[in-house]
Amino acid sequence: MQLKNKRILLTGATGGIGKHIALMLARKGANLALVGRHTNKLDELANEIINKGGNAKTIVADFELAGTVEQVTAEAKQKLGGIDILINNAAILDFIQFEDQRPERISQMIQTNVTAPIQLAHAVLPGFKATGQGHFVMIGSILGSLGFPYYASYCASKFAIHGFSQALRRELVDTNIGVTYIAPRGVNTSMNDATTLAMLAKTGGNLDEPEKVAAIVVKALEQEKQEVFIGQPESFFAWLNGVAPKIVNIGLKKQARLAKEFAIRKLK
Repeated sequence: MQLKNKRILLTGATGGIGKHIALMLARKGANLALVGRHTNKLDELANEIINKGGNAKTIVADFELAGTVEQVTAEAKQKLGGIDILINNAAILDFIQFEDQRPERISQMIQTNVTAPIQLAHAVLPGFKATGQGHFVMIGSILGSLGFPYYASYCASKFAIHGFSQALRRELVDTNIGVTYIAPRGVNTSMNDATTLAMLAKTGGNLDEPEKVAAIVVKALEQEKQEVFIGQPESFFAWLNGVAPKIVNIGLKKQARLAKEFAIRKLK
């Protein structure tokens, strides 16, 4: 797929991965609608793109609020003249014992990570069908295939997005509308606080730089890939978890015990 002049709606645009996706897409000549919660960060990113000769519009939005999906979709269509590609990148994450996670935080995570992306896809799909083409990119996680302790709600949200992506792709099999699912492993962004980084170091968890992940996302879009899993051995364990979860249970026992120390420490 050629990305030049494609009208792309990108959520989570100012986050670690999102910012680099935006910059890379802009360099390829895409017209961007950048969605985020912080006006200053959005304006800074848009200005950087425009100053380099790219095209970017901003949409300030908080997906926790009712009516946000409709607002974002309407603004994007108005500012871009239509939508050719939706990249659902916005997400939140907690490293915490499930019993210590507040119920309202669980609701917030499901709303941001699951409900909003699915509703955005639902809002954009009629336009794709009207033009006979379009593409969805869903940023998931290795933890959408591999349940990891102390990320229970986050895993649930990414398992949901993985399943949604597969189902929607199969539903659209006889159309020119594509669905790409990307599953990064850990990414070195501000989503991971100091305690989480210490836990990952202790348990042998790997972190990729956001620029690397963004480049993989853009390449997968250009090549219209269906699913891309990033990094080894995490991708292997995600596969193994689907065929022999008991083996993975045994393999994760030590990591779970180590991770627990850091999860408890966060509360002190």
